[in-house]
Amino acid sequence: MKSEAPSQTRQAALLMVAAMAVIGVIDNYIVRLAEEIGLWQFHFTRGLMTVPLVALLSLMGFGTMRALRPWRVVLRSLLAAAAMLCYFGALGLLPIAQVLAGLYTSPIFIVIITGLFLKVRIGPWRVLAVAVGFAGTLFVLQPDPANFNARILLPVLAGLFYALSAIATRSLCAGESTVVLLGGAMTALMLLGGGGLAWIALFPVEAPPGPEGFLLRGWVWPMPQALPWVIVQAVGSVAAVFMITRAYQLGEPSLVGVFEYSVMIFGPLYAVLMLGQGMGPWQVLGTLLIVVAGAIIAVRSR
Repeated sequence: MKSEAPSQTRQAALLMVAAMAVIGVIDNYIVRLAEEIGLWQFHFTRGLMTVPLVALLSLMGFGTMRALRPWRVVLRSLLAAAAMLCYFGALGLLPIAQVLAGLYTSPIFIVIITGLFLKVRIGPWRVLAVAVGFAGTLFVLQPDPANFNARILLPVLAGLFYALSAIATRSLCAGESTVVLLGGAMTALMLLGGGGLAWIALFPVEAPPGPEGFLLRGWVWPMPQALPWVIVQAVGSVAAVFMITRAYQLGEPSLVGVFEYSVMIFGPLYAVLMLGQGMGPWQVLGTLLIVVAGAIIAVRSR
């Protein structure tokens, strides 16, 4: 048994890094989707593919699709879906380095929310981590008070909702199957995508061409350039989430969680090499600060 634990830890780390490599590649191409279709159509069509894939995981014995406490799962699913709407919406408008930096402020929000509202003792190390992470977020997002653009808030909103969904997972959905939580989030995204399409159909607006119209664009058909990437997103996201789940099952969560930050290497690196998206020195420093903050929070949570 003593020799098995290090092996399981290594396997968990490899699974997490592999999942982050997949996410780092496929999420870079959201900007390509944004040139042709809208955010709502993306989530609706992807949901039509991912929900059956999750059901297949259940049939293969990886977990039940039946919720123990349905309304708690619904709440958690809506929070997770809101996080992903903000995250993918930002990917269509901003470089992936900025979007990932905003999303991975979630551990910082978790510390703040649990400390202020759940009265969990934070301690000096995690206070330091919050300060370091906040500074890193400012370095990456580089807000300009003289020329403020609200779109830079989307990644941070994604991090806030991601934190709330994580808290809901632990406090409201303990004992629920991973498959039912994954299926709930994917179903919520699909329904919100369909709702967004219906709203735009009833109250149409003029969407700018290209990525600038990603949030406002209604149904577009056919979508020959976007459809292959929607399929890649559907298969890749389910595979990545499965690997993430398995990694947390095999290894110590606080240790495995540190490897989740490898996406902040894979995503921007792929963007630089394949898409020509550059990162300035301050953004690199900010990314490192966010990773350090997340690592401190993860280690001090053990």
